[in-house]
Amino acid sequence: MQANPAVAQVASLITEPSRASILTALMDGGLHPASALASAAGIKPQTASFHLGKMAEGGILTVHTQGRHRYYGISSPEIAQVIELLLSISPPVKVSSLRHSVQDQAMRHARTCYDHLAGKFGVQLTEALRLEGIIAEEANGFSVTAQGEHALKRLGIDLDQVKKCRRAFAPKCLDWSERRYHLAGALGAAILQLLLDRQWVNRLPQTRAVVITADGQKGLAAAFPLTFSVPV
Repeated sequence: MQANPAVAQVASLITEPSRASILTALMDGGLHPASALASAAGIKPQTASFHLGKMAEGGILTVHTQGRHRYYGISSPEIAQVIELLLSISPPVKVSSLRHSVQDQAMRHARTCYDHLAGKFGVQLTEALRLEGIIAEEANGFSVTAQGEHALKRLGIDLDQVKKCRRAFAPKCLDWSERRYHLAGALGAAILQLLLDRQWVNRLPQTRAVVITADGQKGLAAAFPLTFSVPV
């Protein structure tokens, strides 16, 4: 058996604590400047720029330039999936304050995992899709049933366009807080975008957490025979 030293090279890019903090912050799927990522990681801007440069050079991050500003994002869904998997097997972070506790609960309830839904809400939604016969669980992911194709079309999702995306269609993603699978991939991303466009969910600023709106409660209740919990 021939070893692959490139695995260690990739691992070294994501296991350094400051880099891990930066990557976790980027799991909201957005593009962020070095200053914001430095703040999120609790490090100096110069240190953040060094780490960002190394990760971009190694293909972990992409860099988008707009004028004199540079914005960083995770380079692929596969990288995001690896980070979520590492989070799922990591010990829980010790809650240090009331604010931290509130943020942690919000993240555990509903959040983005790169470009799809995660947390209790993401797992609930995946289960609702399965129970309604819209998706079927398979060994390595999910498939859309014939009934599901019509249901997703009624919801406003163009499956033909979704299937054209150059990425996995509907893989499983192990949720770090629920320890269960949620729907990821191109279909998971399309569902999240639909909910955002309809304002059924809204992003919370400076965090990956999302909240279900009043319209979202009504819309989801009409689409599925399941009440999605909302944190008090």
